[in-house]
Amino acid sequence: MKWEKLKPPEPDDPMCCCECDIDQCGCCCDCEDPDGAFNRWLKERPPAGGCGPPVRGAIIDKLEISTVPVLVLLPLLLRVAALHYLLGLVILTALPGLVLWYYYATHRKKTRSLFFLTLALFSLFYMYYLFVAEILPRGDVGRRQQCTVTAGVVLTVAGLVRTKRGPGLVTPPHGSVPPAPSSTREALAAKWSACPVCKIMRPPRAGHCRTCGSCVRRLDHHCIWINSCVGQANHRSFLLTLCVFLLTSLYGISVVLRSLCPRQHLVTALLYCPGVYSQSSTALCFTCAWFSGIVTCGLVYLLVVQLGNISFNVTEREAQLALRRKTGRRRLGGLVIDPGEHSRGFYHNWAEFLTMAEAPVCPRSSLTDLV
Repeated sequence: MKWEKLKPPEPDDPMCCCECDIDQCGCCCDCEDPDGAFNRWLKERPPAGGCGPPVRGAIIDKLEISTVPVLVLLPLLLRVAALHYLLGLVILTALPGLVLWYYYATHRKKTRSLFFLTLALFSLFYMYYLFVAEILPRGDVGRRQQCTVTAGVVLTVAGLVRTKRGPGLVTPPHGSVPPAPSSTREALAAKWSACPVCKIMRPPRAGHCRTCGSCVRRLDHHCIWINSCVGQANHRSFLLTLCVFLLTSLYGISVVLRSLCPRQHLVTALLYCPGVYSQSSTALCFTCAWFSGIVTCGLVYLLVVQLGNISFNVTEREAQLALRRKTGRRRLGGLVIDPGEHSRGFYHNWAEFLTMAEAPVCPRSSLTDLV
């Protein structure tokens, strides 16, 4: 009956673990995200209060137990895909959709997440492990090729660390809101704008990232693969890291295919390699080469869009705003949306990008933001 809904709870009615003070360091019900409960269990303290070292606290705060099943299943799925080429075709086709479905199912309440960054680093090191464990013992990979692949992996990680130092946040000096320009005319001339969320004055082409909750100088986009924004301070290093990774991936795929199919051309070897499924090790390496090729194709598209945006001196945020307001023109077959506000020609646009001053990086984020 309806009056039972208004009846006060009986003493024997079960209580949520969040409503009692017996277990204050963990919650196992549906009212809390599993990653949040796991993080509080690691900290061994209640949700509110407590402090610790900044780096350790940042690692624990951002540690996600929901990423572990993906890291365990990825090698298993690749080994299953290596059993037969039809299985490989089905699994590698469905793998991106499965990853996105799992991400949205487990990270609906999260804004920033280390899910894709962890998956990318794990995939990179797993591919390198297979290269060392399966390809090098075959004896047909030279010392120079081995050093090139290793240097590419190291440079990719170093570039990622450099990119993660910060995009260049717009921060008020001395912890207070900076005053606006002396007059309204100066503000309009300088094209400064007030952020309605941060309540600070921000320079031209700066934007507010809803994911990070901060204003970024010359905001391009928020990249889920590095769990950080791409802005004035790290745009060049982001582009350099992307190029180094793509070159390393393409070179590594070519070395693996030449080792597995020495009599085949590189393009035909990726489509047809006779006898590769006769051994489990060669089949796994061939499947991982396909997996790396799929990831590389997606990142090549990202690189082409980035190069196009730089050529027209437009950020991805400005392109999306122009597309939404229907004020931009499509360039390069629709890959680039050009608002026509900042472009001064191909050479001048690239010169501005390569010589623009890096925005100051907040010192407090130099250590904790790396994770």
